[in-house]
Formats: sequence, C-alpha cells, structure tokens
Amino acid sequence: MNDTTSPAHPARSPHAGPTAPLARIALIGDRSEAVRSHARIPTLLDALRVRDGLDLDAYWIPTEEADEDLTGFDAIWVLPGSPYRSEAGVLSAIRSARESGIPFLGTCGGFQHALLEFARNVCGLAHAGHAENTPGLADEDALVVPLACSLVGHEGTVDVTPGSRAASLLGAERTRARYHCNYAPNPRHLDLLRAHGLAFTGTDPAGEVRLAELPDHPFFLATLFQPELDGDGTRAHPLITGLATAAVDHARTR
Repeated sequence: MNDTTSPAHPARSPHAGPTAPLARIALIGDRSEAVRSHARIPTLLDALRVRDGLDLDAYWIPTEEADEDLTGFDAIWVLPGSPYRSEAGVLSAIRSARESGIPFLGTCGGFQHALLEFARNVCGLAHAGHAENTPGLADEDALVVPLACSLVGHEGTVDVTPGSRAASLLGAERTRARYHCNYAPNPRHLDLLRAHGLAFTGTDPAGEVRLAELPDHPFFLATLFQPELDGDGTRAHPLITGLATAAVDHARTR
C-alpha cells in the first residue's frame, strides 16, 4: 500500500490469474493509526487479494491533495476520519468519481460528503454545508447535521431496498452495521436529492437513511456505517468486495 509520494507497487497476487489486471485505488483520507477503520485497510486489501483474487494497488491520498487529477485511478474510496483537513479536496475527489464513472465508495464521513457534493453540484444547493465543518449553519443550508443521539460505537441493522445494487451485493435485504459517527443527513433535503437521482437504499429500523447509491453510475455507493469494521478483517464486507470487483472491471477498460 502506497502513499502518493511512494513509487513502489505491491507484488501481483498469484490468485488473480492472467486476465485480472492490477487495479489502482485512491484511498482518500487523513491517514491516522488512531482511526480504527484506517488500521483495518491493509488487512482488508490482503483478504481481497488472497480470498477473492482481487489485486488493488492502493494509494493513500491526504485530503489536501485530493483535488488533483484522479482519473488514472480505477476506484476512489473516501474513508472515515472527519473533520477532514480539506473539505474542498474530498468534494473534488467525489465529484471526479461521479462525473468520470470511476467506481466509488464513501463510508461514514465519505457518505456525508458524497451527499454534500451531490447537493452542491447536482441539486444546485450552492450553500449546502456540513455542520461539523461549518458550525452555525442556517437550517436551510445544513445538509449534514448533528445526530440527536450519537452513533459512536453503535451496532444495529440496516434494511436494504430490494433490487438495489446494495441488496444484490449483500445477497440479502438486511445487514448488520457498525457506526462511529455523530452526524447524518438533514431530512428536509432528502426529497430534493431523490428528485435529482440519488437513491436512498438503506435505512435503520427507525427509517433513518443509512445508505445511498447512484443507479445510473457504474458503481457509486455510500454508507453512514463502516463496513470496513465488519467481522475480524479476514474477509472483506460484500460492499467492499463489490468496490474491488468494480475497480478490476474498470482497469480492464484502460
């Protein structure tokens, strides 16, 4: 796994076979061993290579550098760890994935910022903001707001819309979810996002949105929960495996 300053590439897995290309994935986030999901990434990449035959050449990209050209990557994953050092960098990376058809996954803060990017650049909410990044936002501009009850350390279930990409990847219409967040979408804006094509395909038992996807995109998923924390890390969550598979498919087109 590389930082953007490293020219090294990991060895190709013998499990991948001659027809499976090495796919390049940009991991967007301010890398910290104190963030549990960040510490899980090397184990998950190994599991994808060994168990699934999916080789990902992973590059960590700090959020201050995420506004650079990412079109050479086969997938973009915006990881937890907000508040990010550069909101603008994160939003630029998400926009690049959305507009260029690059497979995308956003988890926790990545989910929140995927909605923020869509609101600003697709729905025309130019002043939409995230309350963690901009305290004191007016309600009409607050797209992401504090939760009434923190989800830090919370585990629960998410009901998934039948026929959605997420349901197809999970092979089920319900999944366990682990959270580590204090912010979620403002319900007053959800209908506008839906009207412009964003599908909310997962909710908690109270009906609160926990998963979003773009049906017309090759692969665009975002979850408020953190699938990277599922299990013991020796097998990737189906949504992460889905991203890796989409990345390899994308690499075949390059």
